[in-house]
Amino acid sequence: MNYNSVFFINGRKISFSDPTYFIADIAANHDGDLERAKMLIHLAKEAGADCAKFQHFKASGIVSAEGFEAMGNQLSHQAKWKKSVTEVYDQYHTRREWTSVLVETAREVGIDFMTTPYDIEAIDMFSTIVPAFKVGSGDITFREAVVRMAETGKPVLLATGASDMEDVIAAVEMIVNANPNICLMQCNTNYTGSVENFKYVNLQVLPTFAERWPGMILGFSDHTPGHSAVLGAVTLGARVVEKHFTDDNDREGPDHSFALNPKTWRDMVDSVRELEAALGDGIKRIESNELETVVIQRRALRLTRDIQAGEVLCSNDLEALRPCPEGAITPMDDLKVIGRKILQDKKKGMVLAWTDLG
Repeated sequence: MNYNSVFFINGRKISFSDPTYFIADIAANHDGDLERAKMLIHLAKEAGADCAKFQHFKASGIVSAEGFEAMGNQLSHQAKWKKSVTEVYDQYHTRREWTSVLVETAREVGIDFMTTPYDIEAIDMFSTIVPAFKVGSGDITFREAVVRMAETGKPVLLATGASDMEDVIAAVEMIVNANPNICLMQCNTNYTGSVENFKYVNLQVLPTFAERWPGMILGFSDHTPGHSAVLGAVTLGARVVEKHFTDDNDREGPDHSFALNPKTWRDMVDSVRELEAALGDGIKRIESNELETVVIQRRALRLTRDIQAGEVLCSNDLEALRPCPEGAITPMDDLKVIGRKILQDKKKGMVLAWTDLG
């Protein structure tokens, strides 16, 4: 199985050693209003997002009205919707005639434009427009769509919410058979925004993915409040992060309540950038900002009395005290010093160097 450990989204390098790529999923939060969609693109850029992502579907091409009616009631997060599933999807879908305006707006503000396409028509429409494709968790078994996205040659970001490992393996194989540029994203698809959902996010799946597919780019699509889960995901190797984005969590609509707003998004980005700096490269060393600390906090062997040249040092002649200037003998080597002859007169409190001993 061949896949890349490095790929590019619109010239931006995506790899384990590069900064996390942030996707602001505007999704339905434009509320059916083009001007709101444009405004959210601007706000996402200002808040530190690398990408403004939308979702393109048509109600008739994503849900069966008869199927949901036959269920008798709406489940999960849809139970709170005041309209039927079909009506909500129709009201909040991203109009395809907006495309040129949205793409131009993103270009003007300097943010990538992306979408999650939920039908073949949308995949074909956006194949020459977007720099990468996102496969929504619900479409992980939609073989035709997954393969179609992979065959475009664009990087494919695969969300894996509500899936087991067999589902993931099958989808990954479908993608990499056509395209080596894949980002495998852990996800939990409960959209209630409840703090109870933290115990279902299961970030330890990321190391499981890394073990199964060493070197594969990992990501995290999150719907929990705040950014604790995101910080954990980045710590465990995620380098693409997606969260919903809005300007106002109190607006009515399917995705506003659990989205991040400009302030909380900026807090998340800033916190991740601090975390990335803190994670480092894994090489244990004395860091450049510790060079003075080595001197003032470490101990050196110092004399407890005035000593004349020719005397033999015993344990009572030595004590370990700060500071430890460069070249001084440290207490680690005290046993190598005891019994050695001093070559020159030295005063009480002076440090010993190897050049002082015979």
